[in-house]
Amino acid sequence: MSFLSRDAQPSRVLVLNGNPARDALCGAMAEKIADEARRRGQTVRLVHLEDLDFDANLKQGYRARMEWEPDIKAFADSLTWCDRLVIVHPLWWGSAPAQLKGLLDRVLVPGFGFQYIEGKAFPKPLLAGRKARVVITSDTPTFFLKWFYGNGWVKVLRRQILGFCGFKDLKVKYFSPVRGAKPEALAQMVEDAAGILG
Repeated sequence: MSFLSRDAQPSRVLVLNGNPARDALCGAMAEKIADEARRRGQTVRLVHLEDLDFDANLKQGYRARMEWEPDIKAFADSLTWCDRLVIVHPLWWGSAPAQLKGLLDRVLVPGFGFQYIEGKAFPKPLLAGRKARVVITSDTPTFFLKWFYGNGWVKVLRRQILGFCGFKDLKVKYFSPVRGAKPEALAQMVEDAAGILG
């Protein structure tokens, strides 16, 4: 069964370009994925990180609630709305860009992403019933990323962020190396990115 299955009601797909620079490779990939999802009859919301105005620093942790800026609230609404999330981002220092990580910090807070339950060791996920896909671009060759570095960021995403909040069936597609790639190779990466939809 494909990621965008032919249900009675079209899937609601949220595509997030997690590169702070909208006009980079990830932006083109996110646009391509959104276009392909629409072509398949899905309802799509496309969000570019660069367009969001918010404080990425969760200053008080969970000790005090930071009020959501309008763009954070809109993104939270889109997370609630979607049944499919696709994140496209570059790998920086083995992880996500700080602004993308800050977006996740700000929105996936207790009461929205998960809920603490008194007497229980693990919180209750509040975004269950949704699936996730991630497209990662990197200068590090994929085999090196997986077998030498241990693919730490994907493990965190799968187990401690998206999975923790209830997202299931996380699949990842890698594109590397980007640095030094010829224009035709980069163009092919953009075309191939839509393959994350299944």
